[in-house]
Amino acid sequence: MSEHQQPLSGIRVVDLTQIYQGPYAALLMAFSGAEVVKVEPPGGERLRGAGGAKTPMSFAMLNSNKKSLTLNLKCESGIAVLKQLVAQADVLLENFAPGVMDRLGVGWPVLQDLNPRLIYATATGYGLSGPDRDLLAMDHTIQAASGVMSVTGDADRPPGRAGGAPCDIMGGIHMYAGVMTALLGRSSSGRGTRVEVSMLESMYYTLCSEFTALHAAGGVLPERNSARSPAAAAPYGRYRCSDGWIAIICVAEIHWQSIVRVIGRADLANDESLARAPLRKAREAQVNALIEAWSGQLTRDQAYAQMREARVPVAPVRTIDEVRVDPHLHQRGMLEWIAHPQLGDIVLPANPIRYADYAAPQLSYYPEAGQHTDEVLGDWLGMDAQSIATLRRETAI
Repeated sequence: MSEHQQPLSGIRVVDLTQIYQGPYAALLMAFSGAEVVKVEPPGGERLRGAGGAKTPMSFAMLNSNKKSLTLNLKCESGIAVLKQLVAQADVLLENFAPGVMDRLGVGWPVLQDLNPRLIYATATGYGLSGPDRDLLAMDHTIQAASGVMSVTGDADRPPGRAGGAPCDIMGGIHMYAGVMTALLGRSSSGRGTRVEVSMLESMYYTLCSEFTALHAAGGVLPERNSARSPAAAAPYGRYRCSDGWIAIICVAEIHWQSIVRVIGRADLANDESLARAPLRKAREAQVNALIEAWSGQLTRDQAYAQMREARVPVAPVRTIDEVRVDPHLHQRGMLEWIAHPQLGDIVLPANPIRYADYAAPQLSYYPEAGQHTDEVLGDWLGMDAQSIATLRRETAI
């Protein structure tokens, strides 16, 4: 096996996606060796401009290792070029609203006839069918619709938004998984298929613990409480230190035995009233107060080190700036400093998926809009300079 060979080497991807969900799926494909051509409207996709004059970090993070081709899909000759690209592709990704690709004349039935081996992946908020299919969907609103927001935060406060963009990224993960499965199926059937993913459906499984608690309570909704586990685990919480917080979860009795020793309350190790998780759950406020009486006397890092040494499931509550420079992630190659001509020295994430028998690809920063237009049209379609110049005059590219 060549040291430059990757699991998806030889796979060509036409990526029409924008913002977070689809670009993350395409990023995972690019990191696995696929040739991903990001097809953008003239001037680039709208996320490029979200940060004003500078390209935002979100775009930089989600578009590494891709090529960029600009294409005007409102122009007849632009649509013709897209069809030619699709004829040479293995995968097409899109996350337009339902019906947009059909109105452009390049929906699944058309592209399937054009390239029967094509894997056509579409990602939407609510899916291609059902009464809600045409609703506008953003991570914030999907958090609300999926139930995630209803269990985030505390009962005396409004429902909380989970940090980050979990619905977008979960949708992207499912899109990637669907394409990989379809490619595997194509290897035996010889035919492509359409892969459909919705953000709403991608989030359902993230609430396994909450649905377990709902069922166990006979359909009674658990009170929103960010300090407690929806299950019976106790202690389970975030504990204040002199300069920050640590997070602890006790999922086995050996953890409880270790916790009481660390906090200087070994006398509780044989206390029958705290001997099992349900009993501790019933006295959760008391248990948490015991732990915080100890942690409040220590710095975050001191408390973390003691619990870690005792093999208790624990982590410091870190800021995202701390995570960005985490020595563990940098040593493993997940994070890498990159010198960019416009953004300066930035940290970019690499592939979170590792392959033992394949060398990790070199991380390259995002392309400028249309940077590879001539290259892709030449390599994929065999176009000469004159043909490409004609497309420019027609504002197709």
